[in-house]
Amino acid sequence: MAGAGRAIVGVVVAVAVALVLFIVVYGNGGSRPFGLPASATPADKSAVARGPASPGSPAGTAPAAAAAQVTSPVPATPAKAAPHASPLSGAASAYLAGRSGAVLAAVYDIKTGQSWRLGDGAAQDEASVVKLDVLETLLARQGGGLLSPADQVRAQSMIEDSDNDAATSLWDEAGGAGGIGAYNNRAGLTSTTPSQCVTCAGFNWPGWGLTTTVPQDQLSLLKQLVLPGRHPLLSAAQRSYALSLMENVKPDQAWGVSGGVPADAQVALKNGWLPLNDENTNWQVNSVGWVHGDGRDYLIAVLSTGNPTEQYGIDTINGLSSRVWSALG
Repeated sequence: MAGAGRAIVGVVVAVAVALVLFIVVYGNGGSRPFGLPASATPADKSAVARGPASPGSPAGTAPAAAAAQVTSPVPATPAKAAPHASPLSGAASAYLAGRSGAVLAAVYDIKTGQSWRLGDGAAQDEASVVKLDVLETLLARQGGGLLSPADQVRAQSMIEDSDNDAATSLWDEAGGAGGIGAYNNRAGLTSTTPSQCVTCAGFNWPGWGLTTTVPQDQLSLLKQLVLPGRHPLLSAAQRSYALSLMENVKPDQAWGVSGGVPADAQVALKNGWLPLNDENTNWQVNSVGWVHGDGRDYLIAVLSTGNPTEQYGIDTINGLSSRVWSALG
């Protein structure tokens, strides 16, 4: 009997040990080791034991548990908008054929990445368009910060009111022709030549207006504000500040690249106008800016010289701008 009792006790102990092992291995609510489902095959278990698949490993070697963690596919890179025909050809070129003077223009469509140019003439005088260059140059010297309060007052007058005295003060503070030229080199301008004089012999206006440029260079300046790329020269705060000034020019200066643009679209611009002779029969009239809204998003720069009056040049750019807006719709 004693031997039988010991046998019974041994059986009970064995059953208890087996029960404990069962709970340890298969306990915790019935889940399986490594998080595998009940239907896991030996291949599944082998994959988990190997760990996550390394880049370039054959399909099907990643663990099922890891695959289950992916909740949504990676979105595809959005396709660019459908390309446009040149907005500077067709109606625009036909319109300019009936206007006097020499017009140079360039457009960059932000949505498609396309760019177009019109005219191959020599660089033209900037007039007050150079004030945008002065502003960017001065901002770039601030180490990412904004201008001093006093210079902010001058900058607002220079851009929103096109004040010449404020521009002369900031031109000097930006380093004059040398400072402007150095910034332009960094910004990728290739055909802009800053004026070497502020008081120029035989010229009644501030000499910085005789800085010469081409439309493509003006697009490069605008891109520093709107599309700074991987190596921006200006901080986000500086770019926002400059654009806010350009979006709030005086109403009587809100012409040019805003021509034909509806009121619900946004335009950030800087214009320039300058008589090139004492008789005021040869006007330089320019307009550059960023236009966005109603499905359009583009940069545009227009230079025009040989205009018989200031208003004639304004009308020319207004008419061209209207046709560009329509063509990009």
